[in-house]
Amino acid sequence: MITLIDTIKVNNELGEGVIWDALARVIWWTDIQGKTLYQYAPETKELNSWQTPERIACFAPVQNRTDLVVAFESGFAFYQPDSGAVEWIHKVEQDNSGTRFNDGRTDRQGRFWAGTMVENEELSTYKGSLYCLQSDLSIRQTISGLAIPNSLCWSPDSTLMYHTDTPSRTIRRYDFDSQTGTFDTDNSSAHKFVTTEPDCFPDGSIIDADGYLWNAQWGGSKVVRYAPDGSEDLSLAVPTAQPTCVAFAGTNLDLLVVTSAHEWMTPQQRAEDPQAGNVFIYQTPFKGLVESRFKLGN
Repeated sequence: MITLIDTIKVNNELGEGVIWDALARVIWWTDIQGKTLYQYAPETKELNSWQTPERIACFAPVQNRTDLVVAFESGFAFYQPDSGAVEWIHKVEQDNSGTRFNDGRTDRQGRFWAGTMVENEELSTYKGSLYCLQSDLSIRQTISGLAIPNSLCWSPDSTLMYHTDTPSRTIRRYDFDSQTGTFDTDNSSAHKFVTTEPDCFPDGSIIDADGYLWNAQWGGSKVVRYAPDGSEDLSLAVPTAQPTCVAFAGTNLDLLVVTSAHEWMTPQQRAEDPQAGNVFIYQTPFKGLVESRFKLGN
C-alpha cells in the first residue's frame, strides 16, 4: 500500500529536479520559475529555501564538497546556497535566447547530464540538446532537436538510459556504455520504451531498486510505475493535475517524493486545484537507489 504521509505547502510555480541527499538526509528541489532552491528534512520537517541568481533547472551534490553542481537556465556552474557564490563552468547556447536548461541528473559514474528546452519558439533559432558535464569539466552535446527533455535516469546496472522529449509522449530507452558515457543517439522507434496516454505528458522519472521506472505525468494527476518490459505496473493518483518530478528518499529509501506545478493554470484552474505546486511524500513498500554525486577530477 502507498500512503500519503506529508504535504509540503510551498505553492511552487514549477517545482522540479527533486533529489534525496543521503549524506545530509535532506530532500532538495527547485522552483524553476520562482528562482528558489528548497531543502527539506523529513525527520524534523525543517524547510529551508534560497533565492537563486538565475533559474535553477536541475542540480546534484558534489562528491567531497559542500556545494552543488547546477544547470542554471544559461549554463553549468558550481553553486553554494548559503553564500550565494557561483563559479561558472560553461555557458551554453548563448546564441539561442529561446532555450533554457530543464531536466537533468548525475549518472552512477558521477557525470552530470542536463538538457535544454525550447522556452520561446519565436526567439529560439534551434531546438534543445542533451549535454554531459564530465569530471574534467568538459561538456559533450549528445541528443539534439529536443523540445522539452525530461525523464533522464539509468537502470540499476547502468546498461540502460531512459529519456523523453515530453511533447512526443514517448519515453525512450538506450543501450548505455557506462565506462564512456556514450549511447546510440538515434531517436528511431527501436528505442521506444513506453508511450503515455493522451493528455498525460511524461515529466520527471526515477528508477527503483527493482529496475522499474516511476514517471510523473503532467496533466494526468498521476505517477505511473512501469516494469522493465514497458508494461504498466501501477498508477498512483496524486492530488493535483501537474505532477512534475519524483525521487525516492528517507533513511530506507522507501519514501516517494512528488513535486508539482501551477504554471500555465488559469485562475479558475488554480481555484479548482488548491494543491498545485505543493510537494507530496508517500510511504511505499518499494525502495529506491542512492542518488549519485558529481565526481570532480579522477
